[in-house]
Amino acid sequence: MGVDAVPRERLVAETFVELADTLVEDFDVIDFLHMLAERCVRLLDVAAAGLMLADQEGRLRVTASSTERVKLLELFELQNDEGPCLDCFAEGASVAEGELGEPHARSRWPRFAAEAHAAGFRSVVALPLRWRDETIGALNMFSACPQPLQPAEHRLGQALADVATIGLLQERNLRRRELLAQQLQTALNSRVIIEQATGVLAERKKVDVETAFQLLRSTARARQERLSDCARRLVLGEASPLAPWQVPGAAIEESQAILPDWAADSREAR
Repeated sequence: MGVDAVPRERLVAETFVELADTLVEDFDVIDFLHMLAERCVRLLDVAAAGLMLADQEGRLRVTASSTERVKLLELFELQNDEGPCLDCFAEGASVAEGELGEPHARSRWPRFAAEAHAAGFRSVVALPLRWRDETIGALNMFSACPQPLQPAEHRLGQALADVATIGLLQERNLRRRELLAQQLQTALNSRVIIEQATGVLAERKKVDVETAFQLLRSTARARQERLSDCARRLVLGEASPLAPWQVPGAAIEESQAILPDWAADSREAR
């Protein structure tokens, strides 16, 4: 599992506490879902995880992923209109498939199964972000093992998805029923500016996309601001060095290393 028994139990408890943070006002949906994807990888017997949320028209959108490879695979799933997340969302129930290179998986999802197998994954499980009769998205988990999740891991994964869903729905109910759709749409729109900032940062810093995203994310946390707001300021060239706030020294150093010269680069590019 990669996590020892005692630390794993503590991490499970900490994860549920963090998921409960959705009950406070003004939480960051994108960062919250990335945390969920990363915790699934650490807690469950999976190599990678990703999440899709439905937009205002009920169409799934890639929202968070633990790796760039999974993000591309989920985009491929949507582009080809086949795969576990789509089936899971449509049915409102979990979907599992092992041995993605075998005929059964290829007959179920001809293009997706071949692409996932080529990416190094041998099995997949999709769990619904569902509460009662409402499904708002799906959680995709990929493994290098030939078999899907064991029953205990499957139950824990669904519990994490359920708590996340309850949190998102609770936030909606605090602001009236129709506002969840607006918040989810805003999160999807924010993804565009985050992708832009990540791409430019990767180019300026000569790093890969995953590293650039982590740098952007740590900068936002060090500045105690939303990920999308930080990305927007960086894209517009409005970033400035951090003040020595009460945040970890490493985070301050990393963020100061990113912001001043990248802001200058952005202004010069304009």
